[in-house]
Amino acid sequence: MQNTKTQDTLVGLFVACGIAALFFMAMQISNLSAFSSNTTYTISANFENSGGLKVKSPVTLAGVRVGRVSNIFIDRDSYESVVEMSIESQYNNLPDDTSASIYTAGLLGEQYISLEPGGSEEFLATNSKIDLTQSAIVLEEVIGQFLFKDAAEE
Repeated sequence: MQNTKTQDTLVGLFVACGIAALFFMAMQISNLSAFSSNTTYTISANFENSGGLKVKSPVTLAGVRVGRVSNIFIDRDSYESVVEMSIESQYNNLPDDTSASIYTAGLLGEQYISLEPGGSEEFLATNSKIDLTQSAIVLEEVIGQFLFKDAAEE
């Protein structure tokens, strides 16, 4: 009888550890985890269309995650999407003529911002603004242009 209770307790602990591991993995995959303790600085960029970009989307440089999107809102004057990014402080040597583009990981994957450094001697600092941007490509617009182009040629 004692052996059964011990086995039940061990199985219960094993199941609890499995559930905790699944929860941790889900948080990592969904970009909702807040386990990063690195200090950051904020930069922003205006885009005509931010597509499906979300807060906590990755910001990459040469394929390496250097930060995350921290806020997205509309500029009331230009009606463009303003994207604020939190960049890890170890990447504080980005030239001030760096460009930002919104890409999609795979055909239907999540959207992210890719930074392409320029050649300037000056660096981006806290509250700097990236002027060179490329908006997200909206798949529906591309398909619509393709379909209407074929219809116009006939």
